Parts: sequence; C-alpha cells; structure tokens
Amino acid sequence: MAPGPPSPDPVPPLRRLLPGPGSIQVRELLEELDLAARAPTDRPYTVVNFVASADGHAAFRGRSRWLSDDADREMFHGLREHVDAVITGTGTLRSERYGRLVRDEERRRRRAASGLDPEPLAVVVSRSGDVPTDIPLFSDPGSRVVVFTPEIPDTSTDAAHVEVERVDPGELTLTTVMRRLRSNYDVRSLLCEGGPTLFGALLQEDLVDELFLSLAPKVTGGGTAPAISEGPELAELR
Repeated sequence: MAPGPPSPDPVPPLRRLLPGPGSIQVRELLEELDLAARAPTDRPYTVVNFVASADGHAAFRGRSRWLSDDADREMFHGLREHVDAVITGTGTLRSERYGRLVRDEERRRRRAASGLDPEPLAVVVSRSGDVPTDIPLFSDPGSRVVVFTPEIPDTSTDAAHVEVERVDPGELTLTTVMRRLRSNYDVRSLLCEGGPTLFGALLQEDLVDELFLSLAPKVTGGGTAPAISEGPELAELR
C-alpha cells in the first residue's frame, strides 16, 4: 500500500496496488482482512506493525512517532481496534510510555459491536520480571494486562486488571506464550508493535503471519537507532 491522493477525509485513503488498482480507507482494509478467522488452531494469527525510515531505522531520537504521518497513525489505531490482544516488548513499553490501548469511545463501541472486548488484552513478556509498572498502562483501571514471566513482578498497587502467568525459565518461549494466549485467553488475533528485539524473536520462532510496514520518506542518518528487526540472522528468508 502507498499513501493515496488528497481526500476530504481527515485521513487520506490508501492506494491499493493489488489485486487491482483503486483507493481504500484503512478501516475498510482492516475489516476485509478478518484477522481472527485466519488463526491456526493452536495460536493466534499474528501481525506485526512497524513504521521505518527510508534508511531502515525504526525510531528517531528513541521514538517512532517522528517517523509517522496521519495514515500511519490511522493504521496503528485501526489495527488495535481489530485484534484481540497487543504484545509489546518491555523496552518499547518504557520508551513509548504505553497507556490504555483503545481510548477512542467510538472505536471501543465498534469493538463491542463486533463481539470483541472494548479493550484489547495487553501482553507483556519478561524473563527478568522487570516490568515497567510505573507507566500509564498499569495505572488505568480500564486496561487489561497479562504478564508472562519466570519472576513474579509486584502488581499489587496497579489499578489495571493485571494477571501474571508464571512460566519456568526453560519453557519461556514465544511459542509457549502464543499457545497459552489461545488456550487460556481465547486470543485469535495478535498485534505486535515491537520493538525490534521482540520482532526478531518472533521471526526466529516462525510466528509472524503478516507484516504491516510503512516506509517514511525520511532519513535518520547514523546513530544507534535499531532496524525494525534485531537478533541473529534467520536460517532462510521469510
């Protein structure tokens, strides 16, 4: 997809390239996909959403927001509207200061009308148990969070509804997390918003079904900004 021509709508449509040329709004595109219907029997259908600079970086000055435009943000919020759960690495939670995942009341009503919980389940995976419980996500009583970890974090003072799934260190793989999400929480569609380390780990375990990638016409230059995927080289191209 590429940004489409100017539109009277606040967010411009996307220009469809395949299967045939045309224009489509982000919401229409996501409704057509029906992500939950594509889920395997043992895990959620998993999509990853990233915006990247023209030179392949996932952030500028530590934040992805500098790379986004209105169409990217509509895709970001639209994907959240259409999935059962959102998984994010602890580093991204900290740097982006996550709060409630779906704040817009109209989006919450549409979720409820389609049979989804008004708020997606926020999924956190941490081997150390070092979870940033000081961010707004954990202080919002409307948030739903599940933490997969060998070490039990202190969530006793959190206003959000937080569940902790303890997993032995040797068994804490993303495959295990996916299976528990499906069996224990009936998660059929899962959105990964990064960061690059989590995306790389999902690729290593062959758990990515689809990538939504927006390429920003911006260049970050050198520095320490990561690529959208970090970790060992894959055994084969995906």
